Parts: sequence; structure tokens; C-alpha cells
Amino acid sequence: MSTELKTRKAARSASAGTPSDGGVRHPWQLVAEREIVTKLRDKTFVWSTAFMLFLVIAAIVIPSLLAGNDSPDKIAVVNDGAASVVQRANAVAGETAFEVRRVASEAEASQLVSDGEVEAALLPTAAGYAVVGDDQVDSGLVGQLREAVTNDVMERNAQRSGLSPAELRAGTVVEERLLNPGPLPEIVAGFANIALAMIFYVTALGFGMMIAQSVVQEKESRVVEILAAAVPIRALLWGKVIGNSILAMGQILIIGAAALAGLMFTGKGELLDVVAPVAGWFVLFFVLGFVALAGLWAVAGSLATRQEDLGSTTLPGQMLLMIPFFFAAFAGPGPKEIASFVPIASSMAMPGRMLTEDVPLWQPLAAIVILLLTTVVIIRVGARLYERTLLQTGRKLGYREAYKLKVE
Repeated sequence: MSTELKTRKAARSASAGTPSDGGVRHPWQLVAEREIVTKLRDKTFVWSTAFMLFLVIAAIVIPSLLAGNDSPDKIAVVNDGAASVVQRANAVAGETAFEVRRVASEAEASQLVSDGEVEAALLPTAAGYAVVGDDQVDSGLVGQLREAVTNDVMERNAQRSGLSPAELRAGTVVEERLLNPGPLPEIVAGFANIALAMIFYVTALGFGMMIAQSVVQEKESRVVEILAAAVPIRALLWGKVIGNSILAMGQILIIGAAALAGLMFTGKGELLDVVAPVAGWFVLFFVLGFVALAGLWAVAGSLATRQEDLGSTTLPGQMLLMIPFFFAAFAGPGPKEIASFVPIASSMAMPGRMLTEDVPLWQPLAAIVILLLTTVVIIRVGARLYERTLLQTGRKLGYREAYKLKVE
């Protein structure tokens, strides 16, 4: 009963435009405030935000800690030649990737491999060396040892022929040149691309379902009839869209701050010079895409009469998120470039492209204009459908049927 009384009081204040704090506010502001306060008091929302925060911090910090504590692989050897090869492998890698474990015999080396005390054994053969493993040997380890063996043996053969190591390697330097270098290393850029698309997808889907469920709960409890009697229905829609947009942006900013702290903690602050400008574009794309989808989610809730109906009424919104997400995260350069101009998909694809390649300025500007126009159209159509279906409580409605209804 107390909840209904509070709702009636809010409705009267919205109708009068003079809330109890003395300031004059529009009805949609009161609805937005109600949405924000309700969500902040919802333990599920608070804990889900905390869980997402934990995942972001863990994804940044844990790999760094594991890399920092990574001990060198132990390689068993039986003579000075193999020990020299292992040391050369460290020199080639530029770090202490391998540790020499000297043993007396090949049998002892094989036993250490079987017992798991060493990663592998480097044993001499008639043709050179053999890398001995238990059930398998890491391909990267074999490649580094093979390169070290080649260099070591070639230098010794060259010395016998009277050549110095410099003369032996003359003309063998291979440089890497990129005609269109990306702003970030490929692995980092790929991870960041998927992360940006995932953040938009999870946030838009999570808040979208909350918006739809909120509308259905108000219809089931008849609270919406109280609100609609005092507040314009479009004000109810705008209040929900703006209130949840503010919450979503707050959640994104908290996650972004956590990611920033994680990068600084792990000593990767130099990545911010590249990520920060793209983050600004991401916020702009996020806001426009989220607002458009929020209107559709509210309509999905107004079409339903029970929580069970949301599975079908929210399906179009889920498809509008799922299909673009896979394009933005996993598609090739061509399809991703096309998706970066398609409304909603551009909110996920364009920021990712800006991390992985040099995108001309006109492309994100054009995508923003297209997305802005589409958002206006979606909101206008969504407002019309919302007005026609919000007070329809008899049965679930379809989108086509809702468009044909007249405003009561």
C-alpha cells in the first residue's frame, strides 16, 4: 500500500509540476528520478554492476600478474653444447625464458621429463639435437630451441671456415614494415574491439530487459493507470528512457574508471594515449544507440500484459543487438566496415574499427549523423506505439497490430 501511495503522490506532483523540494520540474524528470532511485535500491542491479566491475578488473590485472610470476621453463641437458644452445635461446628471446638443468645421462633427463620436473630435454643426436617431451612439447619452445640450435651450429661451422659471426649473418636482417599500421598491436586491438562491443551488448541488453520488465510490472499492478491519469504517456516514456540512459552511462563510467586504474596498476598506461580518444567516440555512439534501443524496449514492455510475454515482444530488440554484435566482434574487415555505418551496429563496430585501423574522420562523423537520424525516427515511432499500447491490458499485442491502434 505504501508503494501505491508514493506513486499517487508522485503522480500528483508531476501533474502540478511543483515537487515537494520547491523546484519546478517537468513530469518526465520525476519519472526519470523514480527510475534511477528504484534501480539504485535494487540489490540485483547493484550486485550485477559490482560483478561487471570485478570482471573488468580481473581481465586486466590477472593476466599481468600471471605474466609477472611466469617462471622459466626448465630444460634438461647432458653436455656443454646443449647448455650453450639453451643460453642462446634466452639471448634470442631477450629474456630468461629457459633454465638449464644439467644431468649426467640421457636416461636421467628422460626420467625428469616423465616426472614433470622439467619441461623438456635437449639431447644430442647424430644429426644435431632432439627435443624430448612427455606427451607433447610446446610448439613455441621447440621453435625457439630450433632457432638457437641453427644459430649456434652455423657460427661454429663458420669459425671453422674462417668467417666471423657478423660475416655469416650479413644480408640476413628482415625488417617489418606496415603500409597501414593500426593504432594498437594486433592482439591488444582485437581484445579491445571485442571488449567494446561486449560492453555495449551486455549493457543495452541488461538495461533493456529491465525497462521492459518495469513497464509490464506497472501494467500488472495497475500503477500505470494512476501515472497515466496525471502524467502524459510520452513523459512516462521519456522518463524511463532518460533515467535508464543516465544509469547506463554511470555504469559505463564506473567500469571505464576501473579499467583505467587497472591499466595504470599493471604499467600499461601508454595504451591510454590510443584508447582515450576512441573511448570518447564510443560514449557518443553508446548514448545514441542506447537511447534508440531504450525506446524499443519500452514498447516491448507495453505490448506485453504478463512477464511471460516478454520472450516474444523483446525478440526484435534482442536480434537488433545480437546480430550486430557478432559482426562487430568477429566479422572480417569488409563486412565490419559496412556494419560501422548501419544504425545500432555502428555503436559496436565503428569504435572497434578505430582501434584496429586508421579510420578517416569523415567515417565516424557520417556514422554519427546516420545513427542520430535513425534514433530520432525510432523514438518518434516508439512514442506513438507506446501511447497506443501502454493502457492495453487485455492481451499481448503484436507490433503490426499496435501500429494500427488508435490513441484512446
